[in-house]
Amino acid sequence: MTLRIRPIMASDKPRWAELWRAYLDFYETTLPDRIYDTTFARICSPVHEDQHGLLAIRDEVPVGLVHYIYHAHNWREEQVCYLQDLYAAPEARGTGVGRALIEAVYAAADADGRPSVYWMTQEFNQTARQLYDRIGQVTPFIKYQRS
Repeated sequence: MTLRIRPIMASDKPRWAELWRAYLDFYETTLPDRIYDTTFARICSPVHEDQHGLLAIRDEVPVGLVHYIYHAHNWREEQVCYLQDLYAAPEARGTGVGRALIEAVYAAADADGRPSVYWMTQEFNQTARQLYDRIGQVTPFIKYQRS
């Protein structure tokens, strides 16, 4: 079974939506349909050149996704890359899909001159953290948001 990573295309919307809904379900989150439409449009639009999405394809079936966003950073001259969403379908877990998607983001960020890549996960996400601990470095930062 071959795995390939490629940019999300307009024709991918139905399967992308299934994968993203499953990702959001994991985090016990639901979003209105307009957010799905807006996010997908941004990912596929050349106008939103800082917002990107990739799919992991195995045997011509999308089995994982990643979204990443470039943005300015006050401590650097170059922009940085925020890996916002990463998901592998249950049947694809443990097969290298997550690693391949993260490495594809690393490669894209390097090619685009944004070598700093960061992401967050919830503390309880132990399965994903086993991968993250191998390919990233945990930081001491704690996230806060407006209440």
